[in-house]
Amino acid sequence: MLGKLIKGDKAVWALSVALALLSFLAFYSASSNLAQRSADGNTLLFLGKHAIHLTMGFALMYLAHGIPYRYYANLSLIALPFVVGLLIYTLIQGQTIGNANASRWIRLPFGMSFQTSALASLVLLVYMARYLAQNAERKPGFKESFVPLLLPLLLVCGLILPANLSTAAMLFALALALLFVGRYPLKNMAILLGIGLLGLVSFIGLVKVVPGISNRVQTWEARIERYIDGDQAEGYQEVKARLAIAEGGLLGKGAGKSTQKYFLPQSSSDFIYAVIVEEYGLVGGFTVLLLYLWLFIRFLRIATKAETLFGTLLTVGCGSLLILQALVNMGVATTLLPVTGQTLPLISAGGSSIWMSCLAIGMVLSVSRNNLGEEAPVDLEMALDSGFETPAHVAH
Repeated sequence: MLGKLIKGDKAVWALSVALALLSFLAFYSASSNLAQRSADGNTLLFLGKHAIHLTMGFALMYLAHGIPYRYYANLSLIALPFVVGLLIYTLIQGQTIGNANASRWIRLPFGMSFQTSALASLVLLVYMARYLAQNAERKPGFKESFVPLLLPLLLVCGLILPANLSTAAMLFALALALLFVGRYPLKNMAILLGIGLLGLVSFIGLVKVVPGISNRVQTWEARIERYIDGDQAEGYQEVKARLAIAEGGLLGKGAGKSTQKYFLPQSSSDFIYAVIVEEYGLVGGFTVLLLYLWLFIRFLRIATKAETLFGTLLTVGCGSLLILQALVNMGVATTLLPVTGQTLPLISAGGSSIWMSCLAIGMVLSVSRNNLGEEAPVDLEMALDSGFETPAHVAH
């Protein structure tokens, strides 16, 4: 019965469910910090909220996997102006959540919040995949492609930058990778990289002159300086994360027995991986890493078997966004990377992260079901440009 409802790559479905189930144990323990600081101190309330986020996320994944993936091309064209407007609104009216010191969220009904950069990142990558697939044969020059392709990238990254450097940098790097897979000229990519770096330096310089524009530059500088100087131990969060990992040893302290979770400000989100290692040891930490790497391998398999270039690029964009975020989160928790504020997909707290991760996986599953010749249950009548029919091998 279940096999008739869900289609596409069964391994991707299984890995997604495994990560979600694992998140319940990890989140229930890590959220003790949140419960301790709340009015009633009930951890079950936070676990229930996490369960609601995951349920909504998997419902979104199911809906997304049922839509033929080609339709996401035109949907991204419609959604791009909308997410740009959301990012502008967030810059003006955005709010902080928890201990965050940057306005990245907007309020939703029923006491919920949403991080607009998560949606904007996904929409932008799908939009870029659309343009590259449509123009694969023509190979437009830098000037011709600047407004329809590169300007949206610079605009979205520029709007995310003031509150979230790590997300803007990750998105820019993923966009460059997508351009490379889409056979965009390397010379043009070098020019784009130069423009991006110039924009970053200009923003930092502007903040130095007018400090009221953003409160983030000083934080960036402190984190990067600590990392370069090898002084991560001077940072409070880094110290607690290192202690958690060191105390975990090979097999860990056991479920729910973490002590550092009470001292890590973001124990249920940014540093949940450190709590996992403390409770389940290196074995548990490597298990989580292997689950993400296995998921990445399945994404690569789906991308190489896609019948169209758009299918390949869509899978590369959505899949890489998910996996890179996971690797960065684990790198921060183990102090291999400076603190960035990235969550662990499908495991960390946060509706925005869970929903967008599930949406990205649903899009990839839509590509995989097409590869397997499974008929999509959603019948949408949309006109498709011939550019989406470019064979996937053009990308290689």
